[in-house]
Amino acid sequence: MSLRHFLTAALLAVALPSASAQEPSYRFSPVNQWDINKTAAYWNPIIQYVSEKSGVKLQLKIGRTSADTTSYVLAQEVEFVFSNHLFSPEREALGWKVFGRRNAPALHGQIAVPADSPITRLEELQGQEVAFAGPEAFIGYKVPYAHLASKGVDVKVVFGGNQNAAIAQMFAGKAKATGSNSMLIEGYARRENKKFRILWTSEPYHDLALMASGKVPDKDLKAVAGAFLGMHKDARGREVLHKASQEVGLDADAYFIPASGSDYAAYRKFYQSAPAGVR
Repeated sequence: MSLRHFLTAALLAVALPSASAQEPSYRFSPVNQWDINKTAAYWNPIIQYVSEKSGVKLQLKIGRTSADTTSYVLAQEVEFVFSNHLFSPEREALGWKVFGRRNAPALHGQIAVPADSPITRLEELQGQEVAFAGPEAFIGYKVPYAHLASKGVDVKVVFGGNQNAAIAQMFAGKAKATGSNSMLIEGYARRENKKFRILWTSEPYHDLALMASGKVPDKDLKAVAGAFLGMHKDARGREVLHKASQEVGLDADAYFIPASGSDYAAYRKFYQSAPAGVR
């Protein structure tokens, strides 16, 4: 090859993007249901599988707390989420589209104390510290706090940053009770061998939603949704889900199923009567 031909080929190699550079890439922000390490241990293998299966690269983007992660979403810094923080009237206007959810049993907001606590009634929490994950936690904070407010029980709110930390604060004696969701309390009990007394349980809500920003092209959304929703039908996908679920104490059969915005009517109903402080 002549020097001229060599230089021409080299310039073309620089000028033309590689195939990998042309692959679409998006950021995925799941709510911090656990601490950062466990959240990453659960989601990284899943999004790696989805990226490979769909041909659409997803990158995990989480903050230190669930509120931090949701701030990325509200700032439009991400394109896919696993969240239940976007069903208030103001946030629905942002145009996020539900395409799936986990097939977990219905979630319930709960207020719990250690099994050996002398507290047996909500009224006994008057003026006491109650630990919650954070101000954005819908089922774990907004639902139980709204119930306490409706009963006139005024508590001192303590935010742990994630549900694991909030529950740990309670067992360490830094709070008398915790507000959480039923799935995370059950998972914590199994994983940490702890026992709870449940003081109150809310009406049921669907598990968090897989959602896409309106900025995601239909073909990319279809590819990502297909990969998420087909995981349990593929041998490798089932293995990834099983191992990821074990990391955080979820049921081994927890996988993703189709969903739409209509599945989240109970969330919208909550906001119709929720106290202004938790909207």
